[in-house]
Amino acid sequence: MLFTQTIPVLDLRDFYADDRRQAFVRQLGSALEDIGFFAITHHGVEATLIQAAYQAAQAFFTLPEDVKRRYDDPALHGQRGFTVFGREHAKDHPVSDLKEFWHVGRDLPPDHPLTASYPANISPVEVPAFAAVMNQLYAQLDACAKDLLKACALYLGAPENLLSDMTRDSDTILRVLHYPPIAPDVHPASLRAAPHEDINLITLLCEATDDGLELLQRDGTWRSIRALPGQIIVDSGDMLQQLTNGLLKSTTHRVVNPTDSRARRFSMPFFAHPRAEVDLTPLQSCFAKTGGQRFPSITAGAYLQQRLREIGLVV
Repeated sequence: MLFTQTIPVLDLRDFYADDRRQAFVRQLGSALEDIGFFAITHHGVEATLIQAAYQAAQAFFTLPEDVKRRYDDPALHGQRGFTVFGREHAKDHPVSDLKEFWHVGRDLPPDHPLTASYPANISPVEVPAFAAVMNQLYAQLDACAKDLLKACALYLGAPENLLSDMTRDSDTILRVLHYPPIAPDVHPASLRAAPHEDINLITLLCEATDDGLELLQRDGTWRSIRALPGQIIVDSGDMLQQLTNGLLKSTTHRVVNPTDSRARRFSMPFFAHPRAEVDLTPLQSCFAKTGGQRFPSITAGAYLQQRLREIGLVV
């Protein structure tokens, strides 16, 4: 059966083509203004690499629980390595999400001034291919994210590198997610991922192994987003909404439970973050469309810490 996507679909090749670049920028900006989501094709992330990453993820998450917990260091506040099932919850949601995950961060040279500021990556020795494949995936997603942020900046009438430069050497995170089969005794309000907005600038979501992602529409209904081969789903986060004074939307979304309680799901969102010192005061260039300043001045680092507390990763 041939499925069609339910959100705008863009082709990244158009951004590199002189005669299609402006149209691509308009389409991207309009999608983020309207619903905060679009899908991207020909994104430069190798399909074989995505599949290899999912194979490595499955190999890790099907390990015994006591083995996985060796890679859960509470001192890291979930920013590297393994986070156990049920620890994270959506902001203001009373029960935990039905998920466990692994975080991969940026590897910087030992002499880089920010190296000491970021936790070191962890690698599960039980899955020898894990580190190499995830680091390669991280690099390809990072390159794609930078191009999309350049297009965002051009849509805003800003210098092309304004947003992408904010993420240079930043603590951007690749999250490797596992949604296990649904247990019979779960809380009735539990979802694989309760309604939430992303914290960062933009998120790139590699094609998940199953459907389940939904976005909240303005009329209060939910729109299902398909997990289709060759497409990466992109959404704007709270930090981009803040920076654009609400022009580009950070849209509420969720991952619903499957009808088959035995089904498991994997996904890999890539959260593109600005460096901690980046000023997220709304851009005055956005005021013409949005009115006076609607969001407070705050740094990206302070914003992130505030949100990590709200979702239960930092006490």
